[in-house]
Amino acid sequence: MAPDPWLVLVDLQRIFGAPGSPWAAPRFDAAAAVCAELLERHAPRVVLTRFVAPAEPRGAWKPYYEQFPFALVPEDDPLYDLVDGFAGRDLPVLTRTTFGKWGPELAQVVGDAPIVVGGVSTDCCVLSTVLPAADDGVPVTVVADACAGASDADHERALDAMRLYAPLVRVVTSADL
Repeated sequence: MAPDPWLVLVDLQRIFGAPGSPWAAPRFDAAAAVCAELLERHAPRVVLTRFVAPAEPRGAWKPYYEQFPFALVPEDDPLYDLVDGFAGRDLPVLTRTTFGKWGPELAQVVGDAPIVVGGVSTDCCVLSTVLPAADDGVPVTVVADACAGASDADHERALDAMRLYAPLVRVVTSADL
């Protein structure tokens, strides 16, 4: 019998949700509302993640932060705070300086359980988390309406790309769960 899944909520942070942020996902609020419903259904088996800038960008990250200098702030800057409804919860929070959140730290939390994923942005941090997890043999379910992309078109393209990885990755709606 497979263990119960863990819910991984990717980067529900002000930098992606605040109107006026250069990285704001247009449908952030709608996705966050679905994520909040999923959180209640999956608690306490929930992991929240945060993207933060490195203290010293290196390699390809140097020109990246030259393009987006507003984001090159310390990880305790309010820009990187989780949004209301997710901040301050008694849940594990995984903070990384990479788009993808799958790695030894997240694998240690979820063990051999499948994961259910929602968050932002579908076309960046969600995609970069889902594909390495699936490649590592983790069954992944992406909840499409619990995700938001940089645009609707980017969101759909990322979902289509993840669908190509079936049966390692399933893309469903929250009603399908």
